[in-house]
Parts: sequence; C-alpha cells; structure tokens
Amino acid sequence: MVFYWRFRRSILAMERIVVGLSGGVDSSVAAATLHQQGYDVVGITLWLMKGKGQCCSEGMVDAAKLCEDLGIPHHIVDSREVFQREIVDYLVTGYGSGMTPLPCSQCNRAVKFGPMLEYAKAELGCDRIATGHYARITQDPDTGRYELRRAVDPTKDQSYFLYDLTQELLAACDFPLGHQTKTETRRLAAELGLHTAEKPDSQDLCLIEHHGSMQTFLDKYLAPKPGDIVDTEGRILGQHSGTHHYTIGQRKGLGIAAANPLYVVGFDMARNQVIVADRSDAHWPDCTVQRVNWVSIAAPQEPMAVSVQIRYRSGAVGATLVPLPAGDGAGDRVRIVFDQPQFGVTPGQAAVWYDGDRVLGGGLIESAVPEFLAPASAATVLSP
Repeated sequence: MVFYWRFRRSILAMERIVVGLSGGVDSSVAAATLHQQGYDVVGITLWLMKGKGQCCSEGMVDAAKLCEDLGIPHHIVDSREVFQREIVDYLVTGYGSGMTPLPCSQCNRAVKFGPMLEYAKAELGCDRIATGHYARITQDPDTGRYELRRAVDPTKDQSYFLYDLTQELLAACDFPLGHQTKTETRRLAAELGLHTAEKPDSQDLCLIEHHGSMQTFLDKYLAPKPGDIVDTEGRILGQHSGTHHYTIGQRKGLGIAAANPLYVVGFDMARNQVIVADRSDAHWPDCTVQRVNWVSIAAPQEPMAVSVQIRYRSGAVGATLVPLPAGDGAGDRVRIVFDQPQFGVTPGQAAVWYDGDRVLGGGLIESAVPEFLAPASAATVLSP
C-alpha cells in the first residue's frame, strides 16, 4: 500500500495544474490540497481592478503569500482590460437599459475560466485548471459528455454561477472543494496552517466589495436621471433619481408612503418611469430566456419538465421548459413556464435548470410579465 501511494504521488507530480487564486480561503485550500496530493501546482491570480477586494490588491498579496508558503510559482495576469469590457461595460449597459445584469456567470466564462485556460496552455504548457468553487464535475459514461453538478454543501453550492461553462472548460477543470462542506474547508485550512484560514468570505459580487455598493459603482458611470414612480394605472406615487437604482422585486428604498408595501414590477424606459405594485401583483407565471448554454445534455427539441433556479439565494422550483426559435444574435432561447407563479422574475438575471443535482443548462432572463398582466400586450412596458 505504501508503494502504491508513493507511485501515485510520483505520477501526479508529473501532472501540472494551474489553480486560480483569489486570496480567499476556498482557493487557498484548493491549491494546498492539490499540492499535498502531489500535483505540480502553479498559482495564478487575475488582476481585475485596482483597490481593495478579494480579487484585487489585497487578494493578490494573500495569494502571493500562499504560494510562497507552499513553495509553488505564482503568476499575476493583467485582466483589467477584459474585465472592463466584459463585466463593467456589460453592467453599465444593462442597468442603463432597465435590466439587472448578473455578471458572475459572464465573468466565469469570459474573464476567468476561458482566459485562465488559454494562459495555462500558452504560457505554462498545462491543460488543466482548478478553482475553489463549490461544484462537481462528472462524465456520462454513455455519451462522454461532461456534467456539472451541485456541490455536496447546499449552502455553498455555486453551480448556478457556472452554468455557462463549455464542454471544453469542464473537461479541463477541477473543483477540489465540491465534495466537502465549508466547515471542512475551514478545518483543512487550519490544519494546513494556511494564513487565510480565518479570513472572512468575500461578497458574492466583487464590484460591491470594491465600491461599497452597486449604487456607488453605477453612479460612477450613469448620470442621475430623475423620473416618476408610478403604479400600474400610471398614477404618480413618488420620484426616483434613476431607473438604474432599482431592480424587479425591490421593496426597500422606494420612498413611498402607501397602505401596503409596494414592490418594483417593471420599468417604462421611454417615459423614464419605475412601476410598482402590491406583492400579490409581483408574481410571474413564465419568462423567456436567451443566450442559453446547454451544459450536461444536448439541446432538447421538445418541452421537458425541469427544476429552475432564478436567483442564487433561492431554491429550485418546478417548471416546464419549452425550446424556442433563436432570436437575432440571441443564440438558443427557451420559455420557462413555472408550475407556480414566481416572485420577482428579473430580466438580466440567470435562470438555471436542473435534473436533481445535475445542471442541464441555463441562460439570461430576457423578458417576463407579471401574472396580473399576462398575456397583455404591455410586456414591452414591464420588460426592457
């Protein structure tokens, strides 16, 4: 048995793997675990923006120290230009048009995983990458297709943000933490003596951590544009400083005195209006989804029953997925019909569908109409 493990370690030592390091405890444990298993680990940190934040100056310092402690190389890749183009500009354009873009899935594919694999191949002669994400990858023995699955720890599962990864990326990627809980990760970090063991978790969105809030970030790029807050009948209830400060389902911060709590249900961008309604009117029976990526299965031709997750912090709900003809430049499109109407379905956010713990596919919510209007023609008013 001792000979077997020595032989296995000698084989692994010949296998190089590039680990994306943010400077947080998760990526630190991923790198340390692979290093301990005998892999030839190379750390890489993407320089996305200046200032504080897990992925910026503080994160680069912590990632460099980790690599020094482990005795492994550390590379910093200047990704500020691609981050500005793919994420910052994407967010500003989306919010400016009345949507609430989800940058994380876009960032994972266009800024992190794809470029990291390209760098690993071109500069380091390596064709495998790993990250500290909580998710799992399996392979279908019949089709050979790689499958993305939920992590063992449901409280930390990040498969929702990874739906846009391609087969090429899944084939090259490892998620060492997908089979353990966050508690186990913290314990391993302490046992391995990692200096990041007690480091607090970063926020879900690095731009919020960097700027303090999404509003502060957007105010750097979008000028105030005051307008009316109206109800669904068009009655003026208050004023807003810019539609980009609001999102579907929002209740707090409206500045409106009303008998019942009011929620944002849509925008009339032509009139620069924020539309609000009672919570009972803020439910959606269905939505259309564009830019679909089929992860674990090939694109179906017929409707199918699925479980759908429409935001990171919500559970999956039952729905029927109906394939649609592709729109102009939109790629694959589907319609999601919920078994029960859902609160706050938000254009720009991701809808990700599952079969059990397996991610079938996902895309960006394109349009949705609240239940009290469906199937009215006013969809263009309530959906950008």
